[in-house]
Amino acid sequence: HCMISPNLYSDVNGEYRGRDFKIHTADGFKYYTVFSLWDTFRALHPLFTIIKPSMVNDMINTFLCQYQQGGLLPVWELQSNETECMIGYHSVSVIADAALKGIMHYDLNLAFEAMKKSAESAGRYGLGAYIEKGFLTKEDENESVSKTLEYAYDDWCIAQMAKLLHHEDDYKKYIRRAQSYKNIYDGQTGFMTPRTNGGFVYPFDPREVNNNYTEANAWQYTFFVPHDISGLIKRMGGAERFEQKLDKLFSEGSKTTGRDQADITGLIGQYAHGNEPSHHMAYLYNYIGKPWKTETKVKYIMDSLYNTSKDGLSGNEDCGQMSAWYVMSAMGLYAVTPGSPTYNLSTPLFSKTIIHLEDGKTFTIQKSGSSQTFILGETLNGKKTNHSYISHQDIINGGNIKYTGYDSLSLDWGKGEENIPPSSIHDELILPAPVFEPTNISFRDTLMVSVWTGDHSIKDKKIYLTFKGEEPDTNSYLYRTAFSLETSAVIKAKVVAPGYEDSKTISARYVKHDTASNDWRIYLNSKYSSQYDAGGAEGLLDGIRGEKDWRKGNWQGYQGQNFEAVIDMKREHLISSVSAGFLQDTRSWIMMPKRVIFEISSNDSTYIEVASINNIIKDSDNEVQIFNFHQDIRTVKARFVRIRAIGYGKLPSWHESPGADSWLFVDEVEVK
Repeated sequence: HCMISPNLYSDVNGEYRGRDFKIHTADGFKYYTVFSLWDTFRALHPLFTIIKPSMVNDMINTFLCQYQQGGLLPVWELQSNETECMIGYHSVSVIADAALKGIMHYDLNLAFEAMKKSAESAGRYGLGAYIEKGFLTKEDENESVSKTLEYAYDDWCIAQMAKLLHHEDDYKKYIRRAQSYKNIYDGQTGFMTPRTNGGFVYPFDPREVNNNYTEANAWQYTFFVPHDISGLIKRMGGAERFEQKLDKLFSEGSKTTGRDQADITGLIGQYAHGNEPSHHMAYLYNYIGKPWKTETKVKYIMDSLYNTSKDGLSGNEDCGQMSAWYVMSAMGLYAVTPGSPTYNLSTPLFSKTIIHLEDGKTFTIQKSGSSQTFILGETLNGKKTNHSYISHQDIINGGNIKYTGYDSLSLDWGKGEENIPPSSIHDELILPAPVFEPTNISFRDTLMVSVWTGDHSIKDKKIYLTFKGEEPDTNSYLYRTAFSLETSAVIKAKVVAPGYEDSKTISARYVKHDTASNDWRIYLNSKYSSQYDAGGAEGLLDGIRGEKDWRKGNWQGYQGQNFEAVIDMKREHLISSVSAGFLQDTRSWIMMPKRVIFEISSNDSTYIEVASINNIIKDSDNEVQIFNFHQDIRTVKARFVRIRAIGYGKLPSWHESPGADSWLFVDEVEVK
C-alpha cells in the first residue's frame, strides 16, 4: 500500500490541470496528487527519502507549483484541489525532511518562502490567535490542543530550514514558536489540556474524545512533541516520570469517554495504532535509554495489529501511512522526528534486509541470534556502536548494520545520553504563558483569582498584571499571591525573567453578575455533557450568550434527552415574559427542540403552564442559527419558573447519521 499513493497526475507530455484550474506543463519533474499529509508526513514520506528520493524531489516540485498556482502549500490535496479537511501545514515537514537529508532538486528559496506563507496565513485555522498568544484556546478554534501541537512541530521544521539557509532571524522566530506546546501542558494534570479564558479547562478527563482534539483524546496527543522530546520529558518531571506516564499509556483501560470517534481503533491501553497521532509513541522509550521497551512494544504492534486478511489493518490505511509504519518498523527504523536526518532503531523483523538505493548502492540490516526481541549490541560498517538511532547519511552511503545477541534482555544497549536519539531545543527558550484560575467568566460577590506559570526550573521569574485591559510591563502590578476580585475586569498577565524574552501576554475576562437577579439560582433536572457545560448551571443565567460558533463553549449540551431546569428567584416577583435560547447545527447533530414549555409556581410543587412555544426552524435547514423561544405573558406572580424543552429525538433517515441521538444546545434563560 505504500506504493499506491501519491498518484502521478501529469500526462505523458507533462501536462496537468493545476490549482488555478488551468493547464500547465511540468518541466523536468513529474506532477503528483493525493497528498494526505496529516497522515503521511509521519512515515510514508520519510520512507520515500530512503527508497525513492527522485520521487521526493518531484513531489516537492509539485508542492511549489501548487503554491504558485493556488497561493499556499497543500494541506490535504486531491486532484489539484485543496480539501482543507485536516490540520497543520505538514508540507513543511516533507520539505524540511528532504532538505535536511540533502534531497534538494527544487528551488530551496521558493520552498522556504512557501513554508513561511503557510505559517503566517493568520486568517486560516486559528493561526492568528496561535501567533498572538502562543497557543489556541477552545474559544479561538475547534481542536485547539491538536492544532497548537502540530503547528509547533511544523514551526520547528521551518526553523530547521531557516538554519540550513542561514536565515538567523527566521530561525529565532520559528524555534520560539516551536515551543508553543509548553503553553498547553498542564503540570497539574500531566496532560496537554485545552485552555479557556486564560486558564485550563476543568474538570478534565484525559480519556474524553471532544472538540479540543483531532480524532483523539489527551492521552493520544500529550506525547506529540516529536521535535523536543527532551523538553517534554523535563516538563513531565524527568525520565522516570516520563517512563511511568508512557507505561500507563499502554496499560490504561481502553475505554474512551465523550464523543464516539470511529477513527480511534487498534487500542493498546489508550495508545491507538489505528490512527496516526499515536504512531511514534512506541519509540519514545529510546529517548530515556530504555530501547528494550520500544522493541517490545513495536514487536507486539506488528504481531497483533497487522495480518494479511482483508481486515488486516487496525485502522484506516490513510494513503499508505498505516503500511509505511509497518515497513519502516520491519526494517527496524522509524522517523520519530521528520525534519531530523535520523531514524530510531528497533529490532528488525527479518534476519537480513537489503535496501537497494537509487544510486545502485545497498544498505544491509542483519541480525543474529535467536528470534527474541532484544538487541544486545550493534556494529555499523564493522564499528561497534551503542546508539539507538542511525543517521540518514549512514544509510545512503551504503554499508551495513549488524545486531548481535537476542537470547536475553539488554539493559545497556542504547543507554546513556550519547546514545539517545537527538530531539531537543537548546536555544531561544521561551517563558511559558501565564495561567489564570478560575476560568469561569461570571461571578456574584467576590472571586479569588490566582495566576501561575508551570516551568518551575526558571529562576527569578515574575508575573505582572493589569486590570483594565492594558498591556502589562514591569511597572504594572506584581503578582505575589491569589487575590480577591470584587468588580468586573479584563486582567492581562505576562511573565518576565532574566535572560528570557517576555512571555506572551494572556488575558482573562471576569464579569460580576450585578443585576437584580443576583441572588437567583438555577437547578438542573437534566444532566449536561461535560464537553459542553457553559460554565455550569449558572452559565444559563450569566448574561453571556452563546454564539453561532458553539465550539467556543458558551452553550450547554444535552444528547438524547430533554432539558429541564428550575429557577428559584428567592421571593415572589411579577413576571411579564420568559425566554430561552437554543441553537441548531444540523450537520453537527444539534437540533432545535420540538417545543419549549414554561411553568410557574409559588411553592416548587404545583406548577401552572404559562407558555408553550413550538419550534419554527426546519430540521433540514443546514444553516447554523440561534432561535429564542420567547413569550410575553399576562403579568403573574411567582417565585419559581420551570423550563422544559422537548428534544428532537433520533436523527431522521435523510441525515448522514440516521438513528443517532441528536443534541440539544441551550443558553441564556431569561425571566422578566
